[in-house]
Amino acid sequence: MGTNKNKTTGTAVIQKGIKMKKLFITLSILISFTIKAQEPYVDYLPEPQIEFNPQKYVCYKTDISLIINGIMNEESWQKCEWTDYFIDIEGDVKPKPYFQTRVKMLWDDDYFYFGCEMEEPHIWAKLKERDSIIFYDNDFEIFIDPDGDTHNYYEFEMNSFNTVWDLFLSKPYRDPGCKVLDSWDIQGLKTAIFIDGTLNDPSDIDKGWSVEVAIPWKVLEECASSCPPKKGDQWRINFSRVEWETEIIDGKYEKIKGNPEHNWVWSPQGLINMHYPEMWGFVQFSELEVGAGKEKFVWNPEENTKWKLRQIYYKERTYFYQNEKFTNNIEELDVRTKSFKPIRIYATPNYFEASLSSRGNKCFISNDGRTWK
Repeated sequence: MGTNKNKTTGTAVIQKGIKMKKLFITLSILISFTIKAQEPYVDYLPEPQIEFNPQKYVCYKTDISLIINGIMNEESWQKCEWTDYFIDIEGDVKPKPYFQTRVKMLWDDDYFYFGCEMEEPHIWAKLKERDSIIFYDNDFEIFIDPDGDTHNYYEFEMNSFNTVWDLFLSKPYRDPGCKVLDSWDIQGLKTAIFIDGTLNDPSDIDKGWSVEVAIPWKVLEECASSCPPKKGDQWRINFSRVEWETEIIDGKYEKIKGNPEHNWVWSPQGLINMHYPEMWGFVQFSELEVGAGKEKFVWNPEENTKWKLRQIYYKERTYFYQNEKFTNNIEELDVRTKSFKPIRIYATPNYFEASLSSRGNKCFISNDGRTWK
């Protein structure tokens, strides 16, 4: 009797468990459908809405030991040229920023140096914990892709508290399999802030703030073919400044609710997304000591070939969204076929690879956006 009772009880428990499991699965499916119903339907990959004409800069060497204090008062910095002033992330289709921002770059055997000057009448910050989402404050940002293939790149952000956020991305967010290493830190990083005014004091008018950043080559060599770079090497780099509109409430700066942030950049992206590395600027390294002479930026014609391949990548990704497969028929893509000859496309339902030769330069691109030659 005891055995039958235990068996009956055990069977009941098992049946109850099965019912609970089915209920859990049903709820999971309902929740999943609810979440998906709330997500916007995407049937295309956004494309930059400007011509391909990234900014260019020649970075010279310094033999003077730089003191990282945010002031940029050493002789090497004084001889160093500024970039053009930042513009809106979408380009000239949007109004010019109402505060000016510009950058300088230098390098030596140990570090890649960045200096930025930002006009700002009201300097404020709230975030003090490292690796906070710094662009929730007004901030300055650096993006570095050493080999220019749009994969394995660095992002760095800092606010006027000198709080930093550094992370490593395996590929842009748009590409399948993107991994973001948020816990990754730049070992040996040096940063400093100089505030020409007062921080978090709405009672006065400030002039602005400046930053200095020194990133060791030992960190950047992880994704570079040569580090420190050689004469003539070109890296893809961009800078961004996030600026929020604020109002003063109870003696404190507060963001104006409903107003999106401004994104001001060195090299425009053509859309509101910094993670299109193909639109970043080009920095060419010179072994000349800063101020000792000038070298001309030399355009690499391979970049024109890569850009044509990038058009195929955009259209293939959109085609995949709409058809759940890639195509090897260029006629099915919304591109001007005459300008893409003699392009070759190999495609399976879940993968494509395209190649293009131009003036002896053969380059490739795949469905995850990486380019190579």
